Amino acid sequence: VSGVHAGKKYGFEETTTDSEAVLRDAEVNTVVVATRHDSHARYVCQSLLARKHVFVEKPLAITRQGLEEIEKIFQEVNAPKAGPAAVGAEVGALLLMVGFNRRFSPQVQQVKTLLTGVGEPTSFVMTVNAGSIPADHWTQDPKVGGGRIIGEACHFIDLLRFLAGAPIVSVHVEALGDQGQGMRADRVSFTLRFADGSMGTVHYLSNGHKSFPKERLEVFSTGRILQLDNFRSLRGYGWPGFSKMNLWRQDKGQTACAAAFVDAIRLGGPAPIPFEELVEVTRTSFD
Repeated sequence: VSGVHAGKKYGFEETTTDSEAVLRDAEVNTVVVATRHDSHARYVCQSLLARKHVFVEKPLAITRQGLEEIEKIFQEVNAPKAGPAAVGAEVGALLLMVGFNRRFSPQVQQVKTLLTGVGEPTSFVMTVNAGSIPADHWTQDPKVGGGRIIGEACHFIDLLRFLAGAPIVSVHVEALGDQGQGMRADRVSFTLRFADGSMGTVHYLSNGHKSFPKERLEVFSTGRILQLDNFRSLRGYGWPGFSKMNLWRQDKGQTACAAAFVDAIRLGGPAPIPFEELVEVTRTSFD
C-alpha cells in the first residue's frame, strides 16, 4: 500500500513488490537499490546477473563475503569476450555506482581543484557530529544495518579517498570509552594513511550537540588551510586567489551524483567512481 502511494505521489509508471519481475523486464536497463543495508549485496548481484546497471545506496555491502561476491560477479559480467564480439566490448559494460555523494558536492570539487598539483602529502580532519540514535535502531544492528561505521561513516572514507587521490594503505581506530565489541560503536576516531604519505582522520561522534555543524572538513596543505562547514561555507586561509565559496543552501552533491551516473549510462562513459575505489572504501570500513 505504501509503495502504491509513493508511486502515485512521485509519478512512477508502475509499482510492484515483485522484485524478480523488475529484473526480468527487458525494458528496464537500470536498477536503484535503496533497501535496508543487509539486502544491498544480494540485490546488486541479482541486478548485475540480470544485465542491469546498478545504483546502490551506501553501503555497498555489510560483510566481506557479500563484497567478495559482488567483486566476482562484477568481473564476470564485464569480462572481455573472445572473438569478433570483443571489439567495442567496453561500450556495453555494466556500471555499478554507490551513492557516495559527498565527492560530487560543488565545494568538495573546489577543494579537489585547489589541491591539484600541490605535490606534497596533505592532512585531512573530518569531524562528524553524527547525533545519537537508539541502540535498538535497525542501523545499529550488525546483521541488518551493519552498524554506523559501515553503514554511514563509509561516506567520509570515500570523501577523503577522493581528495587524497591515492590508495588507502592502512587504518588505525580508537573508540571512546567502553562501547563493547562489534560494530555498534558510534563514538570513534580513525586515521587513514594513503599511499602518497597523506593522512586523514575521521572523528565520528554521537555524543555532541545538534547546534554544532554536522559535518566539518579541514584540510592542511603547503602552509595553507581549507575549512568546509556543513557543505554551505568553504573558507580558504593562505590560498592565492581563493578566500571563500558560500552557498545559499546546503549541497552535499546528491543531485550531481545521480546525474553523473545517468550521464555515464546515456553517453557510454566510464563509471563516475571507479569500481576498485568502491571496493577499497567498503573494505576499509570493515577494517
